[in-house]
Amino acid sequence: MSFEVRNESNYSCIKVVRNRLDSFISPELKGELVMLSNQGISNIILDLADCEYCDSSGLSAILVGNRLCEDSEGTFIICNLTLTVEKMIKMAMLDSILLITQDVEQAERLLIKKSEL
Repeated sequence: MSFEVRNESNYSCIKVVRNRLDSFISPELKGELVMLSNQGISNIILDLADCEYCDSSGLSAILVGNRLCEDSEGTFIICNLTLTVEKMIKMAMLDSILLITQDVEQAERLLIKKSEL
């Protein structure tokens, strides 16, 4: 499997465990995102700590996750971006659309604050 899923009480965390988020992994990730959404999960954290490369299909999978969470009035957060993945996201100007945190802990705190509003 290309990623690990950890389900918590108010969110799911998907950790990509491959160094490339590309056309080989993206369909599997999209499927997992849709499945989580169909299960009623509206808050998702995508941990990209091990991911050194992301192509357009990887960005597409990220945008699917973001749309699914927005459609269910939830929150989609990506975190632990490597420099190369961060550059790709900025080149595609997705940093203005996506919610990005330093690490999973910061993403969790953000979700807790949001739930308290």
